[in-house]
Amino acid sequence: MTQGVPRGRIARGGRMGRLAAGQAARGLGTRLSMVGRTEEARRVLARRSSLQAAQQLVTVLGSMKGAAMKLGQLLSVLELDLVPESHRELFRDKLAELRDRAPAVPFAAMRRVIEDDLGPLARVFADFDETPIAAASIGQVYRARLRDGRAVAVKVKYPGVDAAVESDLRNLRMLSGLLKSVLPSAADAAVLDEIARNIGGELDYAREARTQHRVAARYRGHPFVVVPDSIEQYCGHHVLVTEFLDGQGFDGMRALPDAERDRIGEIVYRFYVSSLFTDYEFCGDPHPGNMLLAASGRVGFVDFGLYNRMDAVHVEFERDALRAACEGRADALYDRWVGRGIIDPDAGVTPEECLDYVWAAAGWHLLDEEIAVTPELATGAVILAIDPRAAEFRGMRRQLLPPEHVFSRRADLFTFAALGQLRTTNNWHRIAREWLYGEPPATDIGLAIRRWQSTRDR
Repeated sequence: MTQGVPRGRIARGGRMGRLAAGQAARGLGTRLSMVGRTEEARRVLARRSSLQAAQQLVTVLGSMKGAAMKLGQLLSVLELDLVPESHRELFRDKLAELRDRAPAVPFAAMRRVIEDDLGPLARVFADFDETPIAAASIGQVYRARLRDGRAVAVKVKYPGVDAAVESDLRNLRMLSGLLKSVLPSAADAAVLDEIARNIGGELDYAREARTQHRVAARYRGHPFVVVPDSIEQYCGHHVLVTEFLDGQGFDGMRALPDAERDRIGEIVYRFYVSSLFTDYEFCGDPHPGNMLLAASGRVGFVDFGLYNRMDAVHVEFERDALRAACEGRADALYDRWVGRGIIDPDAGVTPEECLDYVWAAAGWHLLDEEIAVTPELATGAVILAIDPRAAEFRGMRRQLLPPEHVFSRRADLFTFAALGQLRTTNNWHRIAREWLYGEPPATDIGLAIRRWQSTRDR
């Protein structure tokens, strides 16, 4: 065991089991203690229970890192049934520490990782701030200055995190038990299984450096988006060095006026959602900790460990299915799903159920009117999409989303969740029509991007 990051399957599984049991016991104890209390006392107890539950999740999942911590980051953007509605914002803010202020590993341990990859710090860096500016599921990020004067961000893997993730992959059943204890409407480990399957990509820093360099080149000079470039000569298996992007974090963005949040929301939508249908690739980790507002007003995006490319055939399948749903062609949608093996024709699912399901999970792309995205609205879509059995779509219990679509659907749903945290409003369908039907832009941002693209094509 290295610096408090448990690696073994038994050690990590045991901690997950104790956490799940603690959550269940706390829920029962709180419910019993409510009996006979005054309304004010109930509110106090509910707040205390929410904070205790969130603190335990932050402490245990934060110290475990890897896929376990990824679960906590996921939960931070959802409206959880675990806590009373009046305290969900408080609970979510506490869990957001896993996104923005996760428990840090001491620098002495992280320095050894850096020097194993790059050699002595002084050979590469003129200055190196030993206090991390971010701590996430795979590593910590530091601010430094290269010997040539460039300000950089240095992402360093936690010691032993590769083994920790390996253990989490073998502990899916235990992780699924924890998910059920805090999100009762989840019926199985589908969401966690997807996270664990793809989190291995985050361990490959050399691949991430190449990806980030390519994406940064694509967005260089973009009027609304900035992606810091990787500095590949200083990237190794456990260290990733990129340009430093100074900007306002997500909490600061949430405090901005409505019009500014709406502007940011459209940019976020275009970067995370539209890119799949225009470039056949997308970033699969659209959580708030990966977004920054630069002084220029552009929105910066970081962390490309879960960047994914999708075969054009599969993208076109998704586009065609959404078109059919948008136009109310239930039979066409049903036929496509049966043909792809998503729906068993003997399961008793009707075309109308398929249509209603798509509208419940993805209707924000399809409804031609302004939609104010709230945490409650976004969470409802996520839960309906990942577990139709818990809602009115019981006939869809045999639905089987093909593996090549799981990753893109997660990106779509959690973009929606992030926009819910931002509380942003737009006619998302007007933006979507660009990639849904190939129509010209209908917004000022879209028109400005089109003009920028035309200059690059010359």
